[in-house]
Amino acid sequence: MMKKRSIPASKASLVLFLCQMISALDVPLDSKLLEELLQPPTITRQSPKDYIVDPRENIVIQCEAKGKPPPSFSWTRNGTHFDIDKDAQVTMKPNSGTLVINIMNGGKAEAYEGIYQCTARNERGAAISNNIVVRPSRSPLWTKERLEPNQVREGDSLVLHCRPPVGLPPPIIFWMDNAFQRLPQSERVSQGLNGDLYFSNVQPEDTREDYICYARFNHTQTIQQKQPISVKVFSMDSLNDTIAANLSDTDIYGAKPVTQRQPVLLTPTGSTSTKVELRGNVLLLECIAAGIPTPVIRWIKEGGELPANRTFFENFKKTLKIIDVSEADSGNYKCIARNTLGSAHHVISVTVKAAPYWITAPRNLVLSPGEDGTLICRANGNPKPNINWLANGVPIAIAPEDPSRRVDGDTIIFSHVQERSSSVYQCNASNEYGYLLANAFVNVLAEPPRILTPANKLYQVIADSPALLDCAYFGSPKPEIEWFKGVKGSTLHGNEYVFHDNGTLEIPVAQKDSTGTYTCVARNELGKIQNEVQLEVKDPTVIIKQPEYKVIQRYGQVSFECIIKHDSTLLPAVIWLKDHDELPDDERFLVGKDNLTIMNVTDKDDGTYTCIVNTTLDSVSASAVLTVVAAPPTPAIIYARPNPPFDLELTGQLERSIELSWIPGDENNSPITNFVIEYEDGLHEPGVWHYQTEVPGTQTTVQLKLSPYVNYSFRVIAVNEIGRSQPSEPSEQYLTKSANPDENPSNVQGIGSEPDNLVITWKSLKGFQSNGPGLQYKVSWRQKDVDDEWTSVIVANVSKYIVSGTPTFVPYEIKVQALNDLGYAPEPSEVIGHSGEDLPMVAPGNVQVHVINSTLAKVHWDPVPVKTVRGHLQGYKVYYWKIQSLSRRSRRHVEKKILTFRGNKTFGMLPGLEPYSSYKLNVRVVNGKGEGPASPDKVFKTPEGVPSSPSFLKITNPTLDSLTLEWGSPTHPNGVLTSYILKFQPINNTHELGPLVEIRIPANESSLILKNLNYSTRYKFYFNAQTSVGSGSQITEEAVTIMDEAGILHPAVGAGKGYSETLFAASPVMHTVRPTFYKVQPLYPRIRNVTTAAAETYANISWEYEGPDHVNFYVEYGVAGSKEDWKKEIVNGSRSFFVLKGLTPGTAYKVRVGAEGLSGFRSSEDVFETGPAMASRQVDIATQGWFIGLMCAVALLILILLIVCFIRRNKGGKYPVKEKEDAHADPEIQPMKEDDGTFGEYSDAEDHKPLKKGSRTPSDRTVKKEDSDDSLVDYGEGVNGQFNEDGSFIGQYSGKKEKEPAEGNESSEAPSPVNAMNSFV
Repeated sequence: MMKKRSIPASKASLVLFLCQMISALDVPLDSKLLEELLQPPTITRQSPKDYIVDPRENIVIQCEAKGKPPPSFSWTRNGTHFDIDKDAQVTMKPNSGTLVINIMNGGKAEAYEGIYQCTARNERGAAISNNIVVRPSRSPLWTKERLEPNQVREGDSLVLHCRPPVGLPPPIIFWMDNAFQRLPQSERVSQGLNGDLYFSNVQPEDTREDYICYARFNHTQTIQQKQPISVKVFSMDSLNDTIAANLSDTDIYGAKPVTQRQPVLLTPTGSTSTKVELRGNVLLLECIAAGIPTPVIRWIKEGGELPANRTFFENFKKTLKIIDVSEADSGNYKCIARNTLGSAHHVISVTVKAAPYWITAPRNLVLSPGEDGTLICRANGNPKPNINWLANGVPIAIAPEDPSRRVDGDTIIFSHVQERSSSVYQCNASNEYGYLLANAFVNVLAEPPRILTPANKLYQVIADSPALLDCAYFGSPKPEIEWFKGVKGSTLHGNEYVFHDNGTLEIPVAQKDSTGTYTCVARNELGKIQNEVQLEVKDPTVIIKQPEYKVIQRYGQVSFECIIKHDSTLLPAVIWLKDHDELPDDERFLVGKDNLTIMNVTDKDDGTYTCIVNTTLDSVSASAVLTVVAAPPTPAIIYARPNPPFDLELTGQLERSIELSWIPGDENNSPITNFVIEYEDGLHEPGVWHYQTEVPGTQTTVQLKLSPYVNYSFRVIAVNEIGRSQPSEPSEQYLTKSANPDENPSNVQGIGSEPDNLVITWKSLKGFQSNGPGLQYKVSWRQKDVDDEWTSVIVANVSKYIVSGTPTFVPYEIKVQALNDLGYAPEPSEVIGHSGEDLPMVAPGNVQVHVINSTLAKVHWDPVPVKTVRGHLQGYKVYYWKIQSLSRRSRRHVEKKILTFRGNKTFGMLPGLEPYSSYKLNVRVVNGKGEGPASPDKVFKTPEGVPSSPSFLKITNPTLDSLTLEWGSPTHPNGVLTSYILKFQPINNTHELGPLVEIRIPANESSLILKNLNYSTRYKFYFNAQTSVGSGSQITEEAVTIMDEAGILHPAVGAGKGYSETLFAASPVMHTVRPTFYKVQPLYPRIRNVTTAAAETYANISWEYEGPDHVNFYVEYGVAGSKEDWKKEIVNGSRSFFVLKGLTPGTAYKVRVGAEGLSGFRSSEDVFETGPAMASRQVDIATQGWFIGLMCAVALLILILLIVCFIRRNKGGKYPVKEKEDAHADPEIQPMKEDDGTFGEYSDAEDHKPLKKGSRTPSDRTVKKEDSDDSLVDYGEGVNGQFNEDGSFIGQYSGKKEKEPAEGNESSEAPSPVNAMNSFV
C-alpha cells in the first residue's frame, strides 16, 4: 500500500515552503512562472499609518504593489479622489504608486495634511493601503514668561517646572546649565516623566542661576530652550544670623535647624491613581518623594509578582518600566517611599487595553475552476474589534454580486469558483484604539502541471540514511504525482517509500541498490509532465582504528592513531581537537595522515583528544584521554645516532605496491624524526641503492609504489637530530611482474643534420622504466600540413634514428613510443621537428645607410622572403669596412667588421666609425646552416669630427726670454685641420698659475718661437688642433727659460698685476722656418662651463666667467629644435647664476649665456630637459608654515651677522687692499646700491687690519658655482672661499702642481699679507 505522511520540519523546509505556495500566500517564486501567470495586485510597501513628515523636505508617501499584469495606482485624500494631475507640486513615481509632494520649491507641508489611501488595480482586482495620516512635525517656541527666583530653605522640597511647548512628535526633555553641561542627578535630585526637575530636599550647593530646561524635537533636529531658572537656598545658620540682627536681646526666637522629615510623595499626588496602557507598549509608572534623609523607592504588585525578564527600574528606582505589556499585566502597583522616620505609599491601578491584533490574518488563495475555498479573518483586542469585509476596496455589501461567495462573520466561503471570481478582499478589524487592514486575493487559475525541480538533479546520501527526492510542482487543478524508478520502471509503492503531499519521495533507509534514476510524473486534467533526478548512495565513513587511552611520562612522545575507511568518491578531512577545541598552535603537535603525534609532552598536554572525520555527506569521531605523569629521575643523558631498524617485513604484495614494516632501533635519547627508505634493483643495477621515500619518525609501516619488472630489495635508515643510523639489513627480494611500459621516451626532437635528412633523437628509458624484457622504440613521422600517412619503424634500445631523402627544411610531426615483449606504452604525444637546413638563397634588398654623426650610422634593409631562408632565421649580419680616410690619400689594410642582429630585425646601428672616412657595407641573412649571399656593397661617408691630440709637442732652445716649440700633426686628423691652438701661462715657485695666453697658429705650421718671456720662469703649455667641427684633445708640456747670466734682478713672476696685455702685444713670435710675428693676448673675455640643474618648471643656470670686471650678463633660452627667436632674461648684477622659471614640464630647452656690451660674446649652447609633470597635486613650498619659519630664522641670523660686521668695521682703519683698489679705481664702476641687493661703498673702519692668512683672489675674478644659487657656500661660508673685509671674494687654492686652464689660479697658504700681495691677482 502507498503510504503518505508529513516530513519532519528538520528534514523538509523546502517541502513546507512549496506547500504554502500552492495552498496560500502566493504562487511559487519562480521567475519564469511569474512572467506567465496572472495574479491580482498585492501591496508590497506603504508608508506608516501615522506618518509625521519634516515640513522642510519633500513629502514622499510610499505605495508599491506587484501583480500580473502590472497594476495601476490611484489615491484618495480625506475620503475623496485625489487628482494629482491638477496639482503641479505632486508627482507619482514611474511604475509605482509612490507620491512625491514638492515642498522644497515653494509648497507648504501644512496644505497637504490629511488622510491618504492608495489603490492598486489590475484586471484581477484591486488592493488598498492603510489610511495614512500625514502630519507635518512641529517644534514651537517656548511661550515667554516671567520667572521669579526660587528662594527656599535648606531641607525643603522643590519642583522646577519645565512645561515644554506641545510639539509633534512630543519633545525629549533634559536639563543643562549655561555651559551646556547636563545637571547631575541622583536619588535626591531627578527629572520626572513630565520633564519637571524634582528636589527631594534642597542643599546649599543647589544654589545657582542657570537651571535651564531644553526640549529637543528629533524630527526637525531642533532644540528649544526655556529661560534660566534661579534657585537660592538659605542655610539655617545664615538665616539665624539675619533674624538675630533684626531682633532685640530679649527675643529668644530663631529659625529651627534642619531636622529630619518623613517621606511625602511629590508625584503622583493623593493615595491612588489610574493608568491605561495598550497591549505591546511600554508601561512607565513613577513615584518621586520628598523627605530627609532622601527616601528610597520600592515597587510591588498587589496580589502578584512583577513580570520577570520584562521589568526594569530607572531613575534611581523612581520609575517602574515593564516592556511588551499584555492584559495579564493589569492590576494595582504600589510604590513605597521610605526613610528612617517612616514611609509613604501610592497605588496605581493599571488597565491594559488592546488595539486589534491578528489571530488569523487572511491569506492569498489560489484555486482552480470548480474548487472550493475559504478566507478567514480573525482578530482580537480590548474591546473586541469589529470585522468588516471589502471586495476590491468596496464594502462587500455594495460590491458586485458573486454567486460563488458567501460571507459568514469573519469568514468568506467560496463554492465552485470560476475564473471571474478572482478578486482582492480586504478585512478591516477595528476598535476604539486602532484598526488592522489586510489584503488577500482569490486567484482562480486553470494551468497545466509544471515541475519546478531542475532536471537531472543529483542527490547523494550515505547508505542506511533517508533520501528525499524533490518534485516541486505547480498546476491548477492541483496535479497528482507519481514516481518511477528508471526510465521504463513500474510505479513505486510499498512500505519502503513515503510519498509526501508536496511531491517529495522519501526513501527512509537508502541502500546501495537504491542508486539510480527516478522519474516524477505530474498530471491533471489539463496535461502531464515528468522530470528525472539521480540518486547516488555512498558507503559510510568508518574509523577502523580509533585512538586509545595513553599514559605518558613528562617530556616523552605520544601518538594517537585514527585510521579510517571511506567511500572512494568522497574526500575525507581529518580534524583533531583537544578538549573539544582546536589544537594548540605549537610545533610539537604533528598531524599525520592517520595519526596525531605530540613531541616533548608537558603537563598542559593532559586532556581529551578527538579525531573528527568529515566528508560532504557524513561525519564520524572518536576520542581518547591522555594522562601525563612525572618522569622518574634519570642519570646524565647521552645523545647519539639511532640504532638501525631491524626485522624488515614485506606484506600485502601486489603488482604495483607492497607494504614494508620494521621495528625501530634504540633512538639513543634523541627522538627519531623520520625514516628513509631505499631500494636496490637486483635485476638492472645490482649493488646500487636508490632513494625511495621517507616517513615521519612515528610511522613504522609504509605503502610503497612499485614498477614492473624490478627485483626489489629495501632497507631503512633512521634519522634523529644527531644524525643518520647505519642502514638496516636488506629485506627479502621481491620481483614484480612484467607489464607494458608506463611511459614513453622524453625530450623527443627532430633536427636535420643535412639538407635532405631528419635526425630524430630522444632520451631512452632507464632499465626499471622498461617494465619488462625486450625494450624497443616505435619511431613514427609524417610531413606536417600534408595529408600523409604515418611512416613507422621499430628500432632497438637506442636514442637516435635518421630519416633520409627529406625535402629541405620542412616541418614534421614526430612521435616515439616505447614497447617491450608484453606490448606498447600509451600513445605518445606528438612533437614538431624540421628536416635539415640549407644556406639562404637570396640577399636582403633595398639596403640604405643613414649617417647620424661622424662615428655612428644606421643601416636599413628589407627582410628576405621566409621561403628563401631555408632554415631557422637567426638574424642578419652586416659586414662593413673602411675604404680610405678622406683626409689622407694613402690606403691601408682593409679590416672587415661584422655586426650580427638577432631575429627578424630590419635595421641596426654601426658604432665606432672613424670620422671623415669612406666605408662600404653589405648585409647577409643567417640561418642555422650559415650565411646567405651578400647584398650589393653600399658606399657611405662619415662627416668630419674633432681631431686627436697632436702626435707630440717638443720645447727646445730655451734662452733668457724665448722658447722654441715643435709639434707633430694629429695621428687621426678626422677632417681637414684649420689651425692649432696654443695656450700657455707662467707658474711661480709656489705652483700658482699666472694669466692664460692663447695663440691661433695656421694648420701648415709645425714649429714656433716664443719671445719676450720672463727669465728663469716655468711655463705650462696646452696645445691642440682644430677642424671645422671643433677642437680636439690637448697635449701639455712645461718648460723653463734660463737664468739671467748677468745676475740682474727682475721682478718676480706674478708681481703686481702679472702679465699685461701690452707686454704680449709687443712680443714677437718667430717660426723656425721663417720669422712670423703674432700678437699674444690673454684668453678672455670668455664664458665657459655652462651647467644646468632642471626641475619640473624651472632650471638653475650657472657658468664661469673670465674677463674684465663689472660685466652685465644675460641668459638666452628657447625650445630645443624650434625655429622661434631666443628669449632673453637680464641677470641682476654680475652674478654667475640665474633661475629660469615658468618652464614647461618634460620639454627639452637650449640655453646660452652672454655679456652686455661685448658684440658676439656669448657661451656655447647647452641643452637640458625639464622633469615630467607630476600626476598628483604638488604642494607649494612657499606656502608651507615650516618653510616660512625657516626663512624668518635665516633672515634674523643674517641681520645679526650684519650688525656684528658693522660693529667690527668701526674698530679700525683702511687696509692695503683697500688702498690699492682706491688707487686703481675704475671711474665707470659705481658703488652698488641697497635697492638692487648689493653692497655699497667700502667702509674705512678697518684700514690697517691685515688680510686673513692664506687668502687669495683669482685673476679672472670668477666665483665657481657648485651648489644651488641660494647656498651660502657660494658667498664664502664654505671651505673653498670666504668674504674679505671689504665684501670682495677671496678664493683659496690647494696648491696642486697641475690644473686645467679652466680652473683659474691656485695658491698655497701665504704666511703674511705680503705673500698675499705677491700672489697673482
